[in-house]
Amino acid sequence: MMIELIPVGIFIGAMAGFFGIGGGMILVPILLVLGFETKDAIGISIVQMVFSSIYGSYLNFKKGSLHVGEGIFVGFGGFVGGYIGGYVTQFIADVVLQFLFLGVLLFALFRLFFSQPHEGEGRTRTLGKGLLFGIGLGIGIFSITLGVGGSIILLPILVGLLQYPIKKAVSAGLFFVVFSSVAGLISRLSTGTIDFGNGLVVAVASLVGVAFGIWLKDHVTSKNHKMALLALYMLALGMLVKKIWF
Repeated sequence: MMIELIPVGIFIGAMAGFFGIGGGMILVPILLVLGFETKDAIGISIVQMVFSSIYGSYLNFKKGSLHVGEGIFVGFGGFVGGYIGGYVTQFIADVVLQFLFLGVLLFALFRLFFSQPHEGEGRTRTLGKGLLFGIGLGIGIFSITLGVGGSIILLPILVGLLQYPIKKAVSAGLFFVVFSSVAGLISRLSTGTIDFGNGLVVAVASLVGVAFGIWLKDHVTSKNHKMALLALYMLALGMLVKKIWF
């Protein structure tokens, strides 16, 4: 099983770098197809997200595409929420987690589909620090419970509601994952509910893909980036539906 997880990790890392996601939205369904239980898949996903988000955010910062600014308040909220979410998972049945994940994917598809890509910074809206913290808190609780970094929820909010340029939103989304995933890892480790061995295999392999994904992100148009995001969400949705009903 470990050998199979190496190419999975590289692929997920590329997705994380390119889309600004932790990778859980696609990794969890893949692990379910490979035969892992939902809660084990979520644990492996959290380990991978810690590695890919920290490395990816470092690369984005070096390239100048990550501006911390307001993101730090969302991040702190995500840390608190992610810590809480790590405890919540063990009390929720697998089938409930799967349907929650399905709802998140449908929400993300709806928001992104009806958003307009913005290239410039002029139309970006701002929010108060307290509200930003609250958004991060809610996303952190919900996302880590599902084994995703939260960017899957944050990206549609940034692009669809706050009118962020999509590439700025992608970098901000991956930065958010640092906070939520680290907190989720801490709380999940304290409950002993993480498959750390398989998680490290996927996580280390993902670092190779992250660098490629970020390079690719910087060489595509915003319109094509959005179309690729929609395709990714559809893929994850299809895999999850297959797991639930077939």
